Parts: sequence; C-alpha cells; structure tokens
Amino acid sequence: MWRGWVRTEDRHAYAAYVEETGMAHYRRTPGNRGAHLLTRDLADGRTEIVTLSLWDSLDVVRGFAGEDVSRAVFYPEDDRWLVDREVTVTHHEVYSPT
Repeated sequence: MWRGWVRTEDRHAYAAYVEETGMAHYRRTPGNRGAHLLTRDLADGRTEIVTLSLWDSLDVVRGFAGEDVSRAVFYPEDDRWLVDREVTVTHHEVYSPT
C-alpha cells in the first residue's frame, strides 16, 4: 500500500496518470493478483490517493519494485501532481486461520 496527496482539483488527472503508469505496471508484472486505486477528498483541499496491490509473495514484488521492496516507485510526472507523498510502501500478509 502506498499513499500520496494531490490538490483536489487535480484528482481526476492524477488518477488517470497513475492508472496509465503504476497501476498498469503492477498489473503486467508476473505474480500480481490485482491492483486498486482509491481516492478520498479531504477538507483541506487535498485528495488522498492510495494504491493497493496484491502479490503472490515479496519475491515477486521485487520484480516490480527492485531489491528494496519498502521503497516506493515513482514515475516522471509524479512531481507535477503530488503535494505530499510517502516514500515507502507498507506490506501486509493476508491472514488465513488454517
């Protein structure tokens, strides 16, 4: 999971950009099980952007992110849109009671 923030008026343009870059890159990486883009308008004129992706393992995440899977991957136009961002990503494991 990764989070960034854009001006609310840029929400649609940035979301479209992320779909064309990061989300497409996630989805075509072998071992990706799905990717979702979430948005949430905040009261301060910003919109929070969350990317949530599901993977077979951390080993296959390396196929997307490189060796340091905790470091966020950015694309050339991100600086144009983002007013704040996390530079790391958060990984969780799906819990199974079996």
